[in-house]
Amino acid sequence: MRNRTGALPLGQQADPKYPLPWPLVVRILGAVLLLRRRSFHSDSRRFIAGLRPPLSVSGLDVVQPGRPLLLTINHYHRPGFRAWWLPLSVSAVVPCNVHWVMTAAWTFPERPLSRQLTGLSRRLFRRIAAVYGFSTMPPDPDEVGLRAQSIRSVLSYARKTASPVIGFAPEGRDSPEGRLQGPPPGAGRFIYHLAQIGLEIAPIGAFEAGGSLQINFGLPYRLDVPDHLPAHELDSRVSQSVMRYIAVLLPPDMGAIFK
Repeated sequence: MRNRTGALPLGQQADPKYPLPWPLVVRILGAVLLLRRRSFHSDSRRFIAGLRPPLSVSGLDVVQPGRPLLLTINHYHRPGFRAWWLPLSVSAVVPCNVHWVMTAAWTFPERPLSRQLTGLSRRLFRRIAAVYGFSTMPPDPDEVGLRAQSIRSVLSYARKTASPVIGFAPEGRDSPEGRLQGPPPGAGRFIYHLAQIGLEIAPIGAFEAGGSLQINFGLPYRLDVPDHLPAHELDSRVSQSVMRYIAVLLPPDMGAIFK
């Protein structure tokens, strides 16, 4: 039985197919090795063209050229589905360039050689960000100095770019069975600063239903939080508000804690 979004309950969905276009992957790896710039929009369209069944999109008309936006998407994940399909899907369908804020590294807390693996991923992601012109955000909230530097870099990009469209997954990490979870400390303040310089926030819900990947765009909104809140309270209020807007675009069982 389907729920009101048209999705089957988690665990009862037919798995879509996510084939990789290997010739394109090889060309991208070459660009990463040689630090040659590429268009993420163009590459994303080639990736998404191979999805079977095709990507299902709703509400896309809210993203219009000339409208400064912060796209906030849930960090959907399950075994067999990698979160990189989320920015690929969004960038393939929107009519403008999306500047993604991507993690600066993967972490492997329970694996042997975890520090070495994290270090390797950090170097790889730095090069990927350079190839596509993205920004990176350290995954550990305790990396205060590096995270502050990353935030300043994104804010600088937003101020210098005409009608910027920035993509961001506030959760910043995988969650059990794809269910929505709270963002780490600092994510709310980061979103607040982008809203203060004029970006509307457009929520996006990503999930699998009917055997296909679904990308639901919600109506953009402006933050409504009191002025002069203590930093920790501002951070919490913005994070909770942003996640509630995403939750309404997801099946009830995925966003239940924010509804």
